[in-house]
Amino acid sequence: MQSPEPTYISVDIETAGPNPSQYSLLTIGACTLRERASTFYVELKPVNMNYVPEALAISHLSMDRLAERGLEAAEAMRNFEAWLKEQTPEGQRPLFLAFNAPFDWMFVNDYFHRFLGRNPFGHTAIDIKAYYMGLTGVGWEETSMRYISQMYLGDRQLTHHALRDAMDQAEIFRKMQAHKTTIAE
Repeated sequence: MQSPEPTYISVDIETAGPNPSQYSLLTIGACTLRERASTFYVELKPVNMNYVPEALAISHLSMDRLAERGLEAAEAMRNFEAWLKEQTPEGQRPLFLAFNAPFDWMFVNDYFHRFLGRNPFGHTAIDIKAYYMGLTGVGWEETSMRYISQMYLGDRQLTHHALRDAMDQAEIFRKMQAHKTTIAE
């Protein structure tokens, strides 16, 4: 008996720095890979005010504004978990999909465990960069968005807005899967 198809969830985040032990997860954007994608977006209240200036310059987020308007981390993660449950058919589990998944995964996994005591994704994630490397046989140095966007996004670059980037990542992965089908034929 064949396992059911996973429910792919494209996820992108913006953070205040390089690791979850010292810096805050600031935004989460996610979408399904269905043709008419369902989306999720949340801005989080920082757990501390530590930040790397370059991280905020890239995302254009304000720690002060998020401290005032962002959701508490536990509420944000409960909302994300509820959305994931709505998107995942009975008997399936959501499958985390991201461009440079190790970075996004470490924050999302940490926040789910720290604030909810569980991660609805389990221990599964797909890194789009590694998938592309395996699909095409290119070297790791050719898996940056600079190369991949040329092939799958018409040279459009990621915006560093978590929801828009999650949607662009979903488009990239759908096109990679179509490319995989073409290669197999």
